[in-house]
Amino acid sequence: MPGIGNKFDGKKILIWGYGREGRSSENFLKNHCKPECIDIFEGKRDGFDAGKYDHIIKSPGIVMLENQPGFTSQTEIFLECFKEQTVGITGTKGKSTTSALMAKVLSECTDKQVKLLGNIGLPCLDYYDEIDKDSIVVFEMSCHQLANVMVSPHIAVFLNLYEEHLDYYKTMDAYFKAKRNITKYQSREDYFYVGSNVPDIVTEAKTKVIELAKVGNYDLKIPGEHNYINAEFVYRVAHDIFKADEEAVRNSMATFEGLPHRLQFIGTKDGIKYYDDSISTIPYATIAALKALPETDTVLIGGMDRGIEYDELINYIRAHRGVKYIFSYEAGERIYKEVKEYPGCYYTDDLYKAVELAKTLTEKGKVCLLSPAAASYGYFKNFEHRGDMFKEWALS
Repeated sequence: MPGIGNKFDGKKILIWGYGREGRSSENFLKNHCKPECIDIFEGKRDGFDAGKYDHIIKSPGIVMLENQPGFTSQTEIFLECFKEQTVGITGTKGKSTTSALMAKVLSECTDKQVKLLGNIGLPCLDYYDEIDKDSIVVFEMSCHQLANVMVSPHIAVFLNLYEEHLDYYKTMDAYFKAKRNITKYQSREDYFYVGSNVPDIVTEAKTKVIELAKVGNYDLKIPGEHNYINAEFVYRVAHDIFKADEEAVRNSMATFEGLPHRLQFIGTKDGIKYYDDSISTIPYATIAALKALPETDTVLIGGMDRGIEYDELINYIRAHRGVKYIFSYEAGERIYKEVKEYPGCYYTDDLYKAVELAKTLTEKGKVCLLSPAAASYGYFKNFEHRGDMFKEWALS
């Protein structure tokens, strides 16, 4: 099994950021290495002297747009050990669903032990002792995890690219630059599967472009055209690289139930069917959700305004007048100002009031959908908390 070797032995280490991943890094170093010292720092870059340390392990939420000598991350350390066994999956939307589906299919359709980790679960180094030479690692990779790595996985999947995280990266070029590290360091022995809406990337890997408008026909429980695209990536990797049986792959995908907060049916109350799509943080995701659920009568939109463009969603609302749109918070107010002259558009202060209004507006037998097209930060702990509160309020 690949090991960490003596990279950190006798070295001075700084862990920059002490959240869940920072604590995991500290635990890993203490259990697997013999560093001279491990210091912890939480604060801005000018708060420590990088020259005092041999290695600085940066947590993914900390902004550092350019690579700097001596800086590394959990993701990079993990890939240095397990690159050849890793299927890395990134994209603006769909990476959690695709990662979970990939892990399920590979687990059921190959004779390999499969580990699902990364952005979807626990910090990757927490799994270090569970991975042997025959394991397959399915690694959901966020832009923040990829931002400064200088190692790419053996099999890289880049689903799509949409405007997102501009509060962090400021420009789409910087955001894309972080994402493209998933293939930047691949060789001719590696594989790269990429969606057709992703800009061209120079890579040495064997490349397969997945045409988003030309995907296979799959029997799926999870709704939405976008999930057929996710399934196409899974099918291609499982069948083409791991030689999994086509029928077995299709049968495995057909039993996949989906993940919480992603077009999840949460129940019926007083004749109204409620769906939680709290993971929706961009206009494309909300439009995809509305297309996937044609029975939608009311949709709840809004959250933190990160300055992304909403023209696509505004134009969709103007063209689809059969749905009632209820807006909340900063992003919702911004969109509402552009469409408020249209009947069926409403503004409320917060999600609780939006749910209460939806109960009076939604026709029985139809759907009330939470698909915010905006981040949850500032109003909820995270998108999971937002979805949980929506469920509580909707079904109470």
